[in-house]
Amino acid sequence: MGQFEQDTAVVQLSDTRWQAELHRGWRIGSVPNGGYVLSVIGRALQAAMPHNDPLSINAFYMSPCSLGPCEIEVEPLKFGRGTSFGSASLYQNGELKVRATAAYTDLDKLAGETWMGAEPPTAPAFETLVGRRAELLEIHERVDTRLVTGHEVFERGEIPGTGEFVAYLQHLDQSPMGSVDLLMFADIMPPTPFTLFGPFGWVPTIELTVQCRAIPAPGPLLGRMKSRHLTASIIEVDGDFWDSTGQLVALARQTMKVRLPKSS
Repeated sequence: MGQFEQDTAVVQLSDTRWQAELHRGWRIGSVPNGGYVLSVIGRALQAAMPHNDPLSINAFYMSPCSLGPCEIEVEPLKFGRGTSFGSASLYQNGELKVRATAAYTDLDKLAGETWMGAEPPTAPAFETLVGRRAELLEIHERVDTRLVTGHEVFERGEIPGTGEFVAYLQHLDQSPMGSVDLLMFADIMPPTPFTLFGPFGWVPTIELTVQCRAIPAPGPLLGRMKSRHLTASIIEVDGDFWDSTGQLVALARQTMKVRLPKSS
């Protein structure tokens, strides 16, 4: 069992309630990463649903989580033959922190027409970017993140103004990825506003949606996060994630607040 699977494990307390622990190693600063928290919720939904994989999950973050125990209350909404629906609320110390709604399916049973409107980003081989492995944050003790584009923001303090990061992503312990892992990887890259203003601190997520399309093949993911519009300090980020075979495995969209430091 890999570190991620251990640190997202849930224990059933009743028909609709699960307990979990938010562990050290997955924080951005002092706050557990939102994708990691969503993965813990995803485990509880996975345990409650007759289907195994999150097809689409949408979460609203009402206040930051902290390390320590939490409880997830699951409300089953409808169980169908190919898709099941449910909602889940994560509480810490009696306070509602995150509310999610999801559709689950079995990704390995999906079949039918395919059309692709985009290709994976162009990138050098993963092995050639060992010198770009991020080590700045606690979460980089768990996730191997190697920037393909946008690295100049951190290496030279340059601001490309692209609104985009491209990066390779994998568990540092190289454990295999399942569908719930994708919920974390969809939120693990640097915030795109860093390419507009430089690294300036926390960019809180208000809402995150992740669509899972396939179970990743062994090896790193290649992710692309792109923003197109920043208005009144609100920015959207769209992500697409591809496995080592070039298969699209996940899509994501999130809404974030841009909080620039106040000038002195």
